[in-house]
Amino acid sequence: MSTANLRSPWFWITVLALGLLALFVLYPLLNILSASVLGDGPSGWSRLIESPKYLRAIGNTLILATSVTVICTLIGVPLAYVTARYSFGGKTLIALLPLITLVIPEVIAAQTWLMMLGNNGLITKFFREFGIHLPSFYGWFGLITSMSFIYYTYVYIGTVAAIGKFDVQLEEAAQSLGTPPVFARLKVMLPVIMPAILASALLVFTMTVGNFAISVILSHQLPLLSVATYQAAVAEGASDITMQSTLASVSVMIVMVVLFFNRRVVSRGSYEIVQGRGARPVPLRGVRGMMVALPACLVVAISLLPLATIVAGAFTKSRGPVLQWGEWTLDNLARVFITAPGPLLNSLTYAAIATVISIVFSTMVSYLVVKKPSLLTPLVDYVSAIPLALSGTVLGVSLLAAFNGGILPLTGTAAIIVLAYVIRKMPFGMRNSQSTLHNIPNSIEEASISLGSPPLRTFLRVILPVMLPAVASAAILTWTTSVAELSASILVYSGGRETLPIQIFRLIDSGLMAYASAYGLVLVAIILIPITVANRLFGIDIFSSK
Repeated sequence: MSTANLRSPWFWITVLALGLLALFVLYPLLNILSASVLGDGPSGWSRLIESPKYLRAIGNTLILATSVTVICTLIGVPLAYVTARYSFGGKTLIALLPLITLVIPEVIAAQTWLMMLGNNGLITKFFREFGIHLPSFYGWFGLITSMSFIYYTYVYIGTVAAIGKFDVQLEEAAQSLGTPPVFARLKVMLPVIMPAILASALLVFTMTVGNFAISVILSHQLPLLSVATYQAAVAEGASDITMQSTLASVSVMIVMVVLFFNRRVVSRGSYEIVQGRGARPVPLRGVRGMMVALPACLVVAISLLPLATIVAGAFTKSRGPVLQWGEWTLDNLARVFITAPGPLLNSLTYAAIATVISIVFSTMVSYLVVKKPSLLTPLVDYVSAIPLALSGTVLGVSLLAAFNGGILPLTGTAAIIVLAYVIRKMPFGMRNSQSTLHNIPNSIEEASISLGSPPLRTFLRVILPVMLPAVASAAILTWTTSVAELSASILVYSGGRETLPIQIFRLIDSGLMAYASAYGLVLVAIILIPITVANRLFGIDIFSSK
């Protein structure tokens, strides 16, 4: 390394960024991996192999992830195809899909499915009056149904983008050579978009493996890996981390194997479309239009059902766990704002601090990676992407294991909740910032420096203003996902530091659905308001880079 590099302030900022990532990302992760082997008592791996409960949890998790992935693919791919290739009545409703996925936290989705199809649910009671008894929503049925109607959006978004970029001239050439239209699409278009479908499907697989909120609410007595990890952490505390570290390590290994498989499959089957034109949507009218529009609108309607249920539940009277549908009250919302406002204030405070820290750090690191490359920046880029492969439960366990004592005891403080938010959501900011920085010519920065402006002033006055729309978009995305975070914060929070998702989870666990709906409605509102303001006043579309 040259002396000039050592004198550059950017090099030392890179060293500082790498040090922080090593302390708050690598150290906790290595801590749980080592604790699974070197922890107190018998090896966690031997206890795992000897325990039928944990083996069933791993097997059930793999079965659940496979089932949800297959169903999401079967829903998302056809929906993406008809949306990209045809125009029909109600097509604009499909544009709601990303918004639905983002604004409805998983804990609320699970809650509202229970309010409809649980043992005391609205639809369950309706059919019971006619002597029809629906199967229990707890267990496999509820888990697969609720997760499929949340995660299919990821397959839809990935596939519709790939179809939009496909050169329709390839398909036309195949048809001109005598290939029927259906076979032309299967033999020409499908191989081109297959990497996008596989990547989206494997993303759904990893999200299902790491899912905590829906799993813990709906699994009932069905062992699952994320729930077993949470129970091990809650039951054993931080004094014996061997078993929870082992279960967390299993989750990390599953995700890493899937990501490795994803990378190999995508790299072998990738095609490059150099230039061409996309297909123009074919108008569908009459019966054909109805046959396409009705299933698509049905999928969107089912996805929107949780939002409608949460609004109704928030204003419905209740006696303990029994909702008195048709009788309205404002008492539930009064509890949120007057009687017990602590969770709301905690969520606003922690998410605001985490958003500021995450955006400042991710913007600076993205600038170093893209504009100031050095021997260390690839390592910074790699380590900062690791949280993408960690589920919230694994992150919570690793933070508890790493910062329960020693030189930086954070357990029991608000700082560890903010830290969990920052680590989980930092990749969102980096993704937005890096995509923008790649489009900013280096000549702009070089011209400023050649005119005598110092590098740091050039970054603040020339580069940063150009990045502001992307930074603002990342800030809103970080905020919305931070206030909805549950899986990591529920492991690291302490008494008096409950957030809205934690409070909702506790109320659901107690069967108090009306209060849970009121907190859920407020949570949805503080997610929707920034999105709406940013879109209407500043023209910021946070889904453009998703």
